[in-house]
Amino acid sequence: MTEHHETDLLSAAALTAFRLNGQFLALAETLARPVGLTAAWWQVLGAVSPAPLSVSAIAREMGVTRQSVQRIADLLVDKGLAEYRSNPAHRRAKLVAMTPAGRDAIRAIGPAHADATRALCEETGVEELTTIVEGMRALSAALDRSAGQLPDGRRGGK
Repeated sequence: MTEHHETDLLSAAALTAFRLNGQFLALAETLARPVGLTAAWWQVLGAVSPAPLSVSAIAREMGVTRQSVQRIADLLVDKGLAEYRSNPAHRRAKLVAMTPAGRDAIRAIGPAHADATRALCEETGVEELTTIVEGMRALSAALDRSAGQLPDGRRGGK
């Protein structure tokens, strides 16, 4: 393992995360394309898979802008993969919900997703991959907690 000075750790973590993001997006595109989805469509459908969410809630969950989620949600609704529902908590902010067609598309990704998971687990080992994911979650939480310590006093994070 390469040794880093403390001041280099943030840059090393960020560059690694940016590379991982690109690798995960490429993998997601490969898995989603055969069922007629894009990685971004899959992400939004995945966010509303457990329960309908507002566009703003999806954006917060994904760490992206509300406008980008709105564009994707509109496309998913146009394609019949999602629908807008009334939101009892907020009259103007509709909820995005997956339709049966959206569920079918997500289900269709399942076998290829399982194959990719097996390949990654064979490469890293299940225990090592579990440790890596736990470390990524811990780093994300630490970034959220430390966001108030930015030099200009701004709060970052979600």
